Amino acid sequence: MDVTQEVKLVLDEILSLNGRSAAFTRETHLLGAIPELDSMAVVSLITRLEEHFGLTVDDDDMDGSTFATVGSLADFVSEKLAA
Repeated sequence: MDVTQEVKLVLDEILSLNGRSAAFTRETHLLGAIPELDSMAVVSLITRLEEHFGLTVDDDDMDGSTFATVGSLADFVSEKLAA
């Protein structure tokens, strides 16, 4: 499974990006760079990532740096899957 690709698909779905995430790279900035990613969307995104990947995210598992880039978010998911 390509976690980065799967994360991009979830981002596209939750943020209603209409396919824009296909052009995202691991270096694409998220928080503060994509207007659709506001505080409410972060909650929805976390919930969807938990459902999609079958993982559990605790509040203290993450901070703002988790959502800095596509790569940092994909790395977070990969670490949770490996745990």
